[in-house]
Amino acid sequence: MVLDERGTVVASGTEEHVPFASPQPGWAEQDPRDWWRAAGLAVQKALHAGDISPREISCVGFSGQMHGAVLLDVNGEVIRPALIWCDQRTERQTKELEDIFGRERLIELTCNPPLTNFTLTKLQWVREKEPQNWERVRKVMLPKDYVRLRLTGESAIDVADASGTLLLDVAKRAWSREVLEKTSIDLALLPALFESEQVCGKISAEGARATGLAAGTPVIAGAGDQAAGAVGIGITQPGTVSATIGTSGVVFAATDRPALDPKGRLHTFCHAIPNRWHVMGVTQAAGLSLRWFRDQFGGGRFHDDDAYARMCEEAAAVPAGSEGAFWAPYLMGERTPHLDPNARAAFVGLTASHTRAHLIRAVLEGVAYSLKETFAILEEIGVPAARIRLGGGGARSRLWRQIQADVYGHEVETVAAEEGAAYGAAILAGVGAGCWGSVDEACAAVVRVADRVSVNEAASSELQRGWRVYQRIYPALRSIDAAN
Repeated sequence: MVLDERGTVVASGTEEHVPFASPQPGWAEQDPRDWWRAAGLAVQKALHAGDISPREISCVGFSGQMHGAVLLDVNGEVIRPALIWCDQRTERQTKELEDIFGRERLIELTCNPPLTNFTLTKLQWVREKEPQNWERVRKVMLPKDYVRLRLTGESAIDVADASGTLLLDVAKRAWSREVLEKTSIDLALLPALFESEQVCGKISAEGARATGLAAGTPVIAGAGDQAAGAVGIGITQPGTVSATIGTSGVVFAATDRPALDPKGRLHTFCHAIPNRWHVMGVTQAAGLSLRWFRDQFGGGRFHDDDAYARMCEEAAAVPAGSEGAFWAPYLMGERTPHLDPNARAAFVGLTASHTRAHLIRAVLEGVAYSLKETFAILEEIGVPAARIRLGGGGARSRLWRQIQADVYGHEVETVAAEEGAAYGAAILAGVGAGCWGSVDEACAAVVRVADRVSVNEAASSELQRGWRVYQRIYPALRSIDAAN
């Protein structure tokens, strides 16, 4: 994506990469080299689409999926496929971390409990299960930072993305020496730390050949997808909260301190803004739930570019509450609030009168119920949510926007340029290039509210009743799982 100094999207380009592989249930892996291939082609397409000279680009920003473990050898070559954010194989390693530190001490050190999603547990798994690969490891990176390495030759990471590794002292915005020492992770394996807007390298000759960008162009540290996406829709100050539905679903609140959930249900990370943090709750399979339904039960009707719009159109004919049908969206285990990699999804309350439209609407409502769990925790720990701003694919559907407003019991907003994390990464690059003096100044200048959806009181009343039922579904499912 290319932005001008007014924050207008001048051009963009996309290139598909290979979907993740799942060699065993709960596993999720991707080849980092395919990200680099796709990134290079996407940049070329963006420059071509806007008829843009590479010399016109003043700075390059970055974003990408969080938590993945990219393992490189002494020559910078990929050793094995990356274990990505939704991989669930490391439950044993999370228990080992609790034994080493104690849950409370690890939260003190990193602001977060041990979870299967975090990078450290993936490193432990490789060290234990694939010692021959671990012996070759000379550098550990997150996904976007591997692309940066290929683009610039520099090993770097921003503190926002590093917060999701379980190796960062989030309060101090520095690698935690205690965690490194007690887990025997060599500091030399890790990239250098930067704030998101800081320049950390320049386009190399190799990077220029692959992307069409000019060698020597400055490159900033950037941010993981959630922090960059929050910047892109203006979630920079306390009081404004985003609910973003992509593959996963995230409720994200900016704070001026490292606010902690003592129970560890929310993540506390550095924001992509110096001296600012955020708290975040995650639904593992948000948009993924709708995609899964489309792929498995579409019956050939939902496999073109308008598939999701047509699914939502069908669901709109069903009343709020889906006439008693519920969806528990635990296709990939669950993070907030259950922290349970073994949670399993289910449709609940079905009768012979329910149709496919009911099930689609139940999926939309179930994802919103799941995200509401984070809003309940934010209220519990005193993090304000005066304004709610929607992002991701879930913000493109009028029905899903209305469902979210009604489930949250709060007016919701969308912004004019809802382009996801790429837009936020470009804003950060503009700050790094000096187009704006700060991220706050940039967002005030370029982020504009486009639409507001008010609460439908009658529908909201029905969905609040549904919310109370929904809260009882996970314990019931868990009791069945425990019995087995």
